[in-house]
Amino acid sequence: MNLQALRGVIPAIVTPFDTDGGVDLPATATLTRWLVDSGVHAIMTTGGTGEFPHLDRSERRELTRAVVQEAGGKVPVIAGTAACSTREALLLSEDAASVGADAVISVPPFYFPLPEAAIAAFFKSLADASPLPVFVYNNPLYTGNAMSPALIADALSHDNVVGLKQSSSDLGELVEVIHEVRVVRGLSRALFTGIDSQFAAAVSIGADGIFSTAAGIIPAAVVRLYSLAAGSDPGAAAELQLRLQPLNRFLEYDPGYVAPAKEALRMLKIDVGDPRAPLPALTPDERARLTAALSQLGEAGLAPAVST
Repeated sequence: MNLQALRGVIPAIVTPFDTDGGVDLPATATLTRWLVDSGVHAIMTTGGTGEFPHLDRSERRELTRAVVQEAGGKVPVIAGTAACSTREALLLSEDAASVGADAVISVPPFYFPLPEAAIAAFFKSLADASPLPVFVYNNPLYTGNAMSPALIADALSHDNVVGLKQSSSDLGELVEVIHEVRVVRGLSRALFTGIDSQFAAAVSIGADGIFSTAAGIIPAAVVRLYSLAAGSDPGAAAELQLRLQPLNRFLEYDPGYVAPAKEALRMLKIDVGDPRAPLPALTPDERARLTAALSQLGEAGLAPAVST
């Protein structure tokens, strides 16, 4: 599988929990089957939307195993291996390989501020030793360790690094990354945005697709947006992008994206449980606004009917 040529929509999925608070593997299979049937191009497990900081190592492994088994080779599965240490990121990469994932994706180590040299060394060590191809994930808001376009391009120069998830609200920075990687360095890599509200714009300037929280909730609509943006109707893509914004707003600003993603799926009759503590549930006002946003999309044929 040439993951450097991967294109399209990759939902970053939630981790379903059962009523006892454990990982719900049957619900994971149901969610995976629905996403594959909706036309997504790959699936990302155990990222931020998947509450990776709240999962232990075995839970991360078994969640990815369940997705791999249900996907059945129809789409690639990319396992999140974010960790504070290089050692743990490598162990998680070995776990992902052992259960059949196709690639791994990692942010720079977080909590401790790191100089660029340390971030570069982390990705080199990960790429050198990972049994699977690596996606670099730049998410400065959540890691506290931003990657410059030049540092990203350096990391992508490794033969075992196949692509990028760029989660920055600065669209101009994504333009600079694409220029640095493709024009200056001449590298062929899969370059994805991780920001749902900038999807159409990102594709218009050369991004290959999106790692998307929204695609884990309304996959068919996000796949349609990709088809329009990557095709010959950018005007229709822009119109659809704006119609999705009431939902995307919940997934990018307050109150955070995990609780809205899980509650939205519950409203669409896919019960994936609640976030693990200490993440809060939605307030009544937030839930009412989310219901209104989803109902609006349902009336436009962009989401299933909402169950309240």
